Amino acid sequence: MYRFVMYRIMKPQKDIDTMKYLKLGAALVALLSFSSCERDFLDRPAEDQVEAEFFFNTAKDLEVGTNNFYRILPTSGVYTDDASSDNIVPLTIADRVRGNRITPTAKGTGGWNWDRLREINYFLANYHKVDDAAAKAHYGGVARFFRAYFYFDKVQRFGAVPWYSKVLSANDPDLYKARDSRELVMDSVMKDINFAVENIPEEKQLNRITKYTALLLKARIGLYEGTFRKYHGIDGYEPFLEAAVDAAAALIGTNAYTIFTTGGPTKAYRELFARDNQDMTETILAADFEKGIVTHNLGYTMTSPTYGAWGIPKDLINSYLMADGSRFTDRPNYETIGYSEEMLNRDPRLTQTTAGPNFQVYGSTTNEPVNLNITTTGYRVIKALGSRDQWVTNSAYNDIIIFRYAEALLILAEAKAELGTLTQPDLNRTINVLRSRVNMGPLDMAQANANPDPYQEALYPNVDQGANKGVILEIRRERRIELFNEGHRWDDLMRWKAGKKLEQPMVGIYFPGVGAYDFTGDGNADVFVHTGSTNGAPSTVTSFINIQQRTLRDPQTGQQAASKGNLDPFPLGGIFDDEEDKDYYYPIPKEDLRLNEQLEQNSGWEEK
Repeated sequence: MYRFVMYRIMKPQKDIDTMKYLKLGAALVALLSFSSCERDFLDRPAEDQVEAEFFFNTAKDLEVGTNNFYRILPTSGVYTDDASSDNIVPLTIADRVRGNRITPTAKGTGGWNWDRLREINYFLANYHKVDDAAAKAHYGGVARFFRAYFYFDKVQRFGAVPWYSKVLSANDPDLYKARDSRELVMDSVMKDINFAVENIPEEKQLNRITKYTALLLKARIGLYEGTFRKYHGIDGYEPFLEAAVDAAAALIGTNAYTIFTTGGPTKAYRELFARDNQDMTETILAADFEKGIVTHNLGYTMTSPTYGAWGIPKDLINSYLMADGSRFTDRPNYETIGYSEEMLNRDPRLTQTTAGPNFQVYGSTTNEPVNLNITTTGYRVIKALGSRDQWVTNSAYNDIIIFRYAEALLILAEAKAELGTLTQPDLNRTINVLRSRVNMGPLDMAQANANPDPYQEALYPNVDQGANKGVILEIRRERRIELFNEGHRWDDLMRWKAGKKLEQPMVGIYFPGVGAYDFTGDGNADVFVHTGSTNGAPSTVTSFINIQQRTLRDPQTGQQAASKGNLDPFPLGGIFDDEEDKDYYYPIPKEDLRLNEQLEQNSGWEEK
């Protein structure tokens, strides 16, 4: 029984008739998805050798042949992954944050699945049959882009994995081989992404893989692998960081993209993510959604008090600088500053990421009443939150950004800082371009290195202790803020060998005790903190906090269930096992280990 999956995420090219496009896409999936209901990829005979001669004949065949690969990319998952990190505290804490991951049993689960790779390798084994050199270069590059993406994801999850660059038959001796070395796999990934960069045309397309997408993926891969090797003590990190620098610089040098500034410093950053339809100013690749046709569930996840109730932790709120570029955490008693005061004169991205004192729902012109009942920490997530009609289950239709230009700026700055080649002009064309979007004070390299931020160093004690320590910490700050809720945070913690960061308290808004609080600065109370009785609450209050149910943690003493302190939605705290690097990797399913005796389990996950 074959699986038919209709390709739907990316928009078809305008010159293709929609019905023809869908029929071709479904036909190709029938050819490529030979995913048996009961047999795994590694057990499956080569059922597709006959069909190839009937399909790989024209450039259009190659275009349609790559459509199916887009399913590899995340869509709304881009904006949910941070809820499984220290960036967002949801109602239900993820297993990997709680330290509750277990070894999966069934084969092909837990990310150890190879179906997509077989489809790509099948395409690459047959696309040369088309007599169109330009089309072969283009779509061969797209296929290699996706193979690089596929394997990059596998290495991030499992470390070393078996490298397969061919379609395997039932009697192939490589069916059950051991893992190849991380060096071989990552060198092969870089060869694939280099092929993609060299062969995919240099054209801007919002919903298609282009040379620009390939350059950004190459930069992302190089930064991840370079810093992972550096901080995990693996040889050979420099070439990967140099590749990241080269790719990011090449993308920046094309001048094809710039930073989105529509709406000005107080609106542009939020507008970039909340708007319904993306454009190609800053967005390099986006997944397309349409109202009533193809929707996602982000709005509901962010706002439902019983489903997601996402909250931003206080250490991230503290990390936002003042508007002039000075450090909020240098202020006296910053830990006990109240909500309305802490939101004043900050980096404008703060109140475009969380609901500020004068929060308005996207598309509305009136202030929203304060509502702390739909957020675990009191700091609501509003980045990528669309208009109110999109807050119902599976009703959101704002496009999802998968790759954007700002990431290239951050990669170039970080890779050069880690290599020791960063200069102030580099910062001026990267980090300070991002800050200019919101009229922020610039990052000064000499000043940052002369006076490293102790607050950031406490978050990331495992940082290069050389001359660039201060600026590396600032770039990490900038990356966390700029890319918040875009699915990078877990991978960043893993590559910096900062997993223990998950064990630091994830708390929320500070309250000095019971009583009424004005959150909007209009002189009227909005929040009432109590211990079970709401007697005496002003009529203007819209949010009630019972600290017997939503307990407080004293930031100065660490006492939990205290009479004053920060909202404490995750009192048990995270657990991260870094002995033998265990939690930096995922375990291989037990059944796959039994089927392939050449595979070895990741360290720390072996059955005792």
